[in-house]
Amino acid sequence: MIRVGLADDQQLFTAGMAMVIDSQPDMAVAWEATDGAEAVTRQRTDPVDLLLMDVQMPGTDGLIATRTLVSAGERCRVVVLTTFDTDEYVIEGIEAGAAGFLLKNTPPEELLAALRTVHRGDSVISAKSTRRLLRHVRPLLGGRSGPSAPPARGTLRALESLTPREREILTAMARGYTNTEICELLVLSMPTVKTHVGHVLAKTGSRDRVQAVLFAFRTGLVDQEDLLREA
Repeated sequence: MIRVGLADDQQLFTAGMAMVIDSQPDMAVAWEATDGAEAVTRQRTDPVDLLLMDVQMPGTDGLIATRTLVSAGERCRVVVLTTFDTDEYVIEGIEAGAAGFLLKNTPPEELLAALRTVHRGDSVISAKSTRRLLRHVRPLLGGRSGPSAPPARGTLRALESLTPREREILTAMARGYTNTEICELLVLSMPTVKTHVGHVLAKTGSRDRVQAVLFAFRTGLVDQEDLLREA
């Protein structure tokens, strides 16, 4: 059973969200919190597997709460919720350590699928959000609109340590593919893909998939201009 926590100050929204989640045989809402500080406290006393965290809440907002939980090493995976699909929230949510970013108007079927995806250890940062992240940081990575600098020697060694298959996996990650989509793309089993993703994260020194994506851009494994043209 996937235990879910809800953190949102809009009680009507959380009530509706709880009904959707509790209708599933493999999920249950364990508790609800009205702000980030309460969510942090509840997670420490009654841990859940997934935490749906609103961005805008009175007092401690969702981004601060997410940073607090991630830095404390809490095991729950946080999915950030917001009403607005803006660059600022996507970037800050990713930087805070969230495992996903969803709009509040996401259809119930997509929401449930996203929760199961995150619970499996994947992310729900879409290709669109990955491109948004790239636009935000591309001046730091080099390219036509920003300064260009060769990758550090250690970074190049890390790239050279990747096997051809691991490079394929990292390229797919950088293009916004989930583990399930990588399975279909490369005709691999889920355990095999998860093993390769773990090796990629370890060899590149990446905390999560987003850092691995930035590694792919910094080393030139994925062409920034090509990815942006796909948007």
